[in-house]
Amino acid sequence: MAQLSEEMSAGSARIRVDVIGPEVPEHVLENMDFLNYRLAAVRLEPEVTRRDPDMIWNREAAEKSVSWDGRTMRFDGDWAAGPLQKAIVTVLALRMEAEGLHPFHSSAVRYQNKTVLFLGGESNHGKSMSQIEACRRGGQLVSTETTVINEDGVAVMGSKTVFIKSRAKGTERADKAAPERGAQIFFGDEMPTWGDYDEPSNIDLVIVPAIDGNFDPTTADMGSFESQFQTLHSLQNYFLLNELLAPGRPMPVVDTEELRQQRAAFVERFCTRPFYMVRAANPQALMDEVDKVI
Repeated sequence: MAQLSEEMSAGSARIRVDVIGPEVPEHVLENMDFLNYRLAAVRLEPEVTRRDPDMIWNREAAEKSVSWDGRTMRFDGDWAAGPLQKAIVTVLALRMEAEGLHPFHSSAVRYQNKTVLFLGGESNHGKSMSQIEACRRGGQLVSTETTVINEDGVAVMGSKTVFIKSRAKGTERADKAAPERGAQIFFGDEMPTWGDYDEPSNIDLVIVPAIDGNFDPTTADMGSFESQFQTLHSLQNYFLLNELLAPGRPMPVVDTEELRQQRAAFVERFCTRPFYMVRAANPQALMDEVDKVI
């Protein structure tokens, strides 16, 4: 039986993925685009250093299944690339947490000498458009889909792809609009351009954006409960506990009470910085509101 072992990393976190069967692919995934979009700067390492696999895919198994034993994710049978990608994101996010690295479902910019985080939160309505408008006004890009923040509240790396333009087999979504359509509506046919900001920087200000054509511009200072509530939503996004991997196959429960308590404690520490909910009809009006509080 053939075996492929590959190691992937995000910052100091690493996972090993083993594929076994009569035939194995050249690589676990054909490309790393989705992983970089979701977790930022994921690398395929040239050497395998971990003694044990964090994920095993047994392609020879006759019956399709997925399981988690508290240490290793196991796939048996014939699986498409999409569910494998999602599981790799989840396992790598767990290993990142163990290294003190927290992926936030968010975008971020360096704007007016401050680092502003646009938090996806519960509703996730506007983080990308807000980031584009902030960059149009002279900001530098810290992150698009994911901002990785350490225990001290410092953004240490971020994804740079604004839109994921194709989804792997097994993760198709008819409910998702064409990825660049919203940007065309707000910014025309030519996207703004910007430079990247790659230096570690403290998150100075958090904005939970809500863009809807029916909203009048409003800004509300968020209290401790609602800021922590929205932040926890952003962190939990990577563990996919509310998602199907495939028809009839939910993501295995990878969380524990200990991890949940540790995550909540981090969230409480993180949410001592200024937090605002900003509603507006478009990203231009939203950034006008941000300019008032920055």
